[in-house]
Amino acid sequence: MYIGLIGLPQAGKKTLLRLLTHVDAASTASSNGGVVPGVCPVRDPRVDRLTALYKPKKTTPATIQYLLMPDMTKDSAKNQELLKALQTVDVLAHVVRAFADDTVFHLEGSVDPLRDIETIHAELILNDLLFVEKRLERIAKEHGRRSTGVDRTKEQAFFTKLQAHLNESLPLRTLPLDVEEEKLLSGATLLTRKPLLIILNVGEDAVRDEQLLKQVQQRTLQQQVHLVQVSAKIEEELSQLDDPAERAAFLKELGIAESAIDRLTRISYEALGLISYFTVGADEVRAWTVRRGACAAEAGGAIHSDIERGFIRAELMKYDDLMTLGTEQAVAGAGKVSLKGKEYVVEDGDILNFRFNV
Repeated sequence: MYIGLIGLPQAGKKTLLRLLTHVDAASTASSNGGVVPGVCPVRDPRVDRLTALYKPKKTTPATIQYLLMPDMTKDSAKNQELLKALQTVDVLAHVVRAFADDTVFHLEGSVDPLRDIETIHAELILNDLLFVEKRLERIAKEHGRRSTGVDRTKEQAFFTKLQAHLNESLPLRTLPLDVEEEKLLSGATLLTRKPLLIILNVGEDAVRDEQLLKQVQQRTLQQQVHLVQVSAKIEEELSQLDDPAERAAFLKELGIAESAIDRLTRISYEALGLISYFTVGADEVRAWTVRRGACAAEAGGAIHSDIERGFIRAELMKYDDLMTLGTEQAVAGAGKVSLKGKEYVVEDGDILNFRFNV
């Protein structure tokens, strides 16, 4: 699953990719239309605490895959290439310039985050609207022809509903669809159905100022977006500090609790609809990635297909119980270890040990 970093030129996308994945987009050749990939660990403090508790030989965090996409520009032909490339990603992450710097040009000549958010929003709405209008034209041409198993009247009514929703400047992710309507969209990749993450790249002087964040929250109330504020300049300085004590002192001096990049990785993970469960022990502490709503057997399959195929049961501890009581023995002694069947819906932070037979 991929998160596509999009936005206008000079918004800070390349810097964020480097901070997240340590991939230098400027020196990375890409034969895929300018798309640059990178893999990033999810900065989950629970993994750190479990590692401190078990002192394992190895720690493996969950990871996210980012794709740096080409800039959105005033060239409609190039924008069409970008919009087509966005069909391959699962989440759109719009990096918005909210920092002032006279040495860095802006496509529109001035810094206006709310305007830039609306610019990208309008492009995505237009992309989907054109698709829906073309589909309606095709339905009209095919109406009355020999049946192909599709009720053209229902199909026309459905796409007319999509058109009306888009004409209200509302993304399609905010329009609930039933099973039959989902089938009508089978094979169609509509960009405003994808989750959207807005990343406000603010100046170092605004790192604790949430006024812009609140403005964007108000403007996007009806759009179901994820929001995070980052100062790429501060995060660059922070990334150069290897000593945890120095990092902590730097954050304290700024008056912020944690790195915004760390928070961004967790929000990205959430936007993808993913959760983590953990396996623990002296050999390895590991975060495993599953979709939200996955059952225990499916979660076992994330480790190996044999576990899902031969699933017997899962032994469950809750992360909070382990942190409170301190040891597995204490958790068991308190009666807080339980056995779950294959249909158990895994929750974020579960600590699981699988029993299986193949």
